[in-house]
Amino acid sequence: MQVAVRASTKREVPAWWWGAKRGIDVVVGTLILIVASPIIAFAAIGIVIVTGGAPFYAQERVGQNGRRFKMYKLRTMVCNAHELRDQFMHLNEVDGPVFKIRKDPRLHPLGACLRSSSVDELPNLINVIRGDISLVGPRPALPAEVEHYDSFAERRLAVPQGITCLWQINGRSEVSFEEWMRLDNQYVDTWSPLGDVTIILRTIPAVLKRDGAH
Repeated sequence: MQVAVRASTKREVPAWWWGAKRGIDVVVGTLILIVASPIIAFAAIGIVIVTGGAPFYAQERVGQNGRRFKMYKLRTMVCNAHELRDQFMHLNEVDGPVFKIRKDPRLHPLGACLRSSSVDELPNLINVIRGDISLVGPRPALPAEVEHYDSFAERRLAVPQGITCLWQINGRSEVSFEEWMRLDNQYVDTWSPLGDVTIILRTIPAVLKRDGAH
């Protein structure tokens, strides 16, 4: 299923770039998933022990060209978090059609640690291997957020969405929505296979420093 997305200017790139991008996703994504599997398993067990609920959840997101898919993550919030959103909307700390709270009251005891370390996003690698998203690309948005996009923001959907991108390595949640969209559009206009590898390498220190992770 797709959301309605207005036409946007698409950048022409060499055909082999797309093959290289997919190759990087499959090879690097699989290797990282293998290495990260013990961490995911340990975190999942911890979530079950602490919350008594399911350790994973699948949330509907919007991919390239508006295609919807289920994105997998480790659960960082209480089971009924979606029902509590309106109750805490007044605590929203970001502008634009996005809802983020630095110390979200809906987080379970392990949630803040999993988020700040980005461990909760490791199951996203399953989506990378499946081809739902890429390792590098704009972060997949919620359908409710995309409904409020203007044509400038919608351009971010012209490329595969991803786990990390320029936004991730330039402050993440510390930047404004406008700057976030500018960085995503910059990626749309400048991406290349070598550029993707550079972003992946720059993501490592950004994650270790926990820049803007909340």
